[in-house]
Amino acid sequence: MDIGHLFDRIARRYDLFNHLTSFGIDRLWRRHAIGRGSLSGQRVLDVAVGTGDLAIAALRRGGAAEVEGLDLSAEMMRVGEAKAQRAGLADRLTFRQGSALEMPYEDGVFDVVTCAYGVRNFTDLEQGLREMARVLRPGGRLMILEFSYPSNRLIAWAYDMYFNHVMTTIGGWLTKDKEAFRYFYRSVRDFARPKEMLARLEGCGFRDATAESLTFGISTIYHATK
Repeated sequence: MDIGHLFDRIARRYDLFNHLTSFGIDRLWRRHAIGRGSLSGQRVLDVAVGTGDLAIAALRRGGAAEVEGLDLSAEMMRVGEAKAQRAGLADRLTFRQGSALEMPYEDGVFDVVTCAYGVRNFTDLEQGLREMARVLRPGGRLMILEFSYPSNRLIAWAYDMYFNHVMTTIGGWLTKDKEAFRYFYRSVRDFARPKEMLARLEGCGFRDATAESLTFGISTIYHATK
């Protein structure tokens, strides 16, 4: 599947879908992931930057000096560029089209790498994680915010029903592209569970990896150090 093209198709309605179907909790997750002042003076790479919500939070809330956003989808980044302009952040937030599996950066040039809801779309998760480690300076930090699958059976059943039926229906209605949202459900269902994700981080050049569960386990924040 061409992930860049898939996100191009739904870019104009993607933010509306996220905020509507999460009841706005997605904003809280990003704010929590980017602690106030946590990126002060840092040069940040936001992988799978999409429409720029996490990158903007990194600048506004985290206090990052500058953020570079990388994504396959030109249309998602076009929406993000407009948001950065409106926020007065265009001079500190740049967007670049490219693959997370072969990043167009030299080794060790970023202090922090972030990624929100993007790693489950990597066609080769380990390669993407190794690339994140490569572009980080020694001692640099990684923060990944990603959907996860609840361990509680009752919550998992409710999550399945909501994600596979309600969210897919709403997404299809908003974008006229229901298949894209069927893919999103499968990508979450099949993605590595937190314990496995921690092991993969440790095997791809990171140490001190931790996982923080959010909202009954439907999202997880991963932190690690190069």
